[in-house]
Amino acid sequence: MHQNEDDPRSIRLGDIAPDFDAVTTHGPIRFSDWHDGRWTILFAHPADFTPVCTSEFIEFAKIEKELEDRGVALLGSSIDSIYSHIAWLRDIEDKMGVPINFPLIADLSQEVSRLYGMVHPSTSPTAPARSLFFIDRERKVRAMITYPPEVGRSFIEILRVVDALQAADKFQVACPANWSPGDDVMVPPPATSSEARSRLEDPDLDSQSWYLSKKKI
Repeated sequence: MHQNEDDPRSIRLGDIAPDFDAVTTHGPIRFSDWHDGRWTILFAHPADFTPVCTSEFIEFAKIEKELEDRGVALLGSSIDSIYSHIAWLRDIEDKMGVPINFPLIADLSQEVSRLYGMVHPSTSPTAPARSLFFIDRERKVRAMITYPPEVGRSFIEILRVVDALQAADKFQVACPANWSPGDDVMVPPPATSSEARSRLEDPDLDSQSWYLSKKKI
């Protein structure tokens, strides 16, 4: 894993997601075994029994099936105890009618939170921020989103990033600003002068310039 001079535990895009052992609401896991070659979203929340975190867990539950359809598993984490997790998730199901089916790490030691750089001392010396990591089948960190404690996440954006990453891998393309499934994608820029000339003549491409070409997938 690459190292940042300011924080040796800082994670960068393309790093292999660090392995760890943890206690979860589904029992003990070793992350590398639990990941098992599938796309994974690992995310943290600041604390159980808090309003914004509760709203987020309801939304995670709502999109879990959509993520499963994309081959993506959810794994949550916070520094609360396993007993707090169990009580909170039972309360969400009892009071809000929303069962939470994905595992939740009880990170009392802050091992996972600090291993992934989720603790931002300027917002809290102990509680993790709303950090989220998109981890692919090779266990590479492909994208990261971090929100402060006072702002809940955009779940439309979480699904969009998954779709964009998977489309980029499958078709070897890039996804432009505000891309969503069904939109045209970007073709990587040409590497030679002759390719730049021929690109403008390609009927399968919508080229606004020699370096800016779109196509449908």
